[in-house]
Amino acid sequence: MATFLTSRTRNVLSSFFSERWFSVLAYQDHLAHKTSPLIVDDLVKTKDGSRASFSTCAVSTHKSEVLDVPSSIPDEKYKPLQDQFSPKNCQDLFRAWGCTADETSQIFERMPSLHKAKLDKLQPKLKILFDLGFTSSDLVKIISRRPRVLRSRISHSLDERVRYLENLFGSKVTLQKAILRNASILTYDLKTMIKPTVQLYKSMGITGDDLTLMLLSRPTIIPRTSLSAEKLEYIRKTGISKDSKMYKYVVTLMAISRVETIREKIANLEKFGFTEDEVLCLVGKSPLILTLSVDKVQRNMTFVVATMKLPAKVVLDRPFLVYNNLELVMKPRVIVAGKIVDMGLVPRIEGLRMFTALRMTEKRFMKAFIDCHPPEIAKELKECYIDAKHVKRLAEESKKIFNKGFPF
Repeated sequence: MATFLTSRTRNVLSSFFSERWFSVLAYQDHLAHKTSPLIVDDLVKTKDGSRASFSTCAVSTHKSEVLDVPSSIPDEKYKPLQDQFSPKNCQDLFRAWGCTADETSQIFERMPSLHKAKLDKLQPKLKILFDLGFTSSDLVKIISRRPRVLRSRISHSLDERVRYLENLFGSKVTLQKAILRNASILTYDLKTMIKPTVQLYKSMGITGDDLTLMLLSRPTIIPRTSLSAEKLEYIRKTGISKDSKMYKYVVTLMAISRVETIREKIANLEKFGFTEDEVLCLVGKSPLILTLSVDKVQRNMTFVVATMKLPAKVVLDRPFLVYNNLELVMKPRVIVAGKIVDMGLVPRIEGLRMFTALRMTEKRFMKAFIDCHPPEIAKELKECYIDAKHVKRLAEESKKIFNKGFPF
């Protein structure tokens, strides 16, 4: 019996050494092993009577029946790709983190300076982003939208900042969405920028889900928020209450806009006969009017007054007239309306029906006012409609674009 046990012990040890699965582990680690349906549960005794240090050791007597079991031992084939070799350059580093050739190309196209970046400074930043749950495709989006994030010290007080932001947004998933829209949020100082901005909006009555929605919809709301006495007076003159659904939009758009820009846009509408109070009342009804350029508002208002022969103040009740695309919606549909009148067709686009037609989707407009006629007439109206869309704006190609930057 003793001879049998000695032989059995020798076979077990030989099997472990041949498979390179036998090693001395720390106290907290488990011994990696292989198993099969044939399990040896008893611990093997050595010659001096002491038990072997195997923990729930399982050995197969038939090598062909050995099955792999996940091990806590760091094995070369289980290591992350970035740990299996030392990248020689940034391109190797991005590929090691899972980026494809196309994704790597996009990253360097957006931020060519990465070719000269130091690996020892870049790698910890990539690890931070991947630890937050971002994939290689997310990394491309982050760098495309905020390339400077890899130049910043995002590791400084990171844990405290992430905990606060996760609590602010309500979940890690929502925080990831916010970071994707504006990765610079990881670089903002918690004490001097993030907390004061959040506290400011809370003092204005914007909290909870409303605040989260605003932070997601306006990615740069944290570094660009300021509420002077003049802005607060503008908010008051809109006449909007804190219970209104538009209140959070009015406050945030006023807060992130320059005072000079707000004055300029109010003055632009005053040229068409509006008072300041009427303009601010319009802002209270439709806050996004603050995001429109002075040029767009001026051109749409001129068309409403000069071509459609409507009073300027019709916009106070129908703000969509300022938002509509002039070249692709308003002009072509007004031209078709005139064509229908000239041809003596019905239904006509007149009176209140004109406002309805201007708010319709393309498919619905075609069905309601063009395709409802006999084929020959419908073809003529359709050609008229398409030709009107292709009319280029006068001197469009020679127009100089002045980029004033953010905000509006």
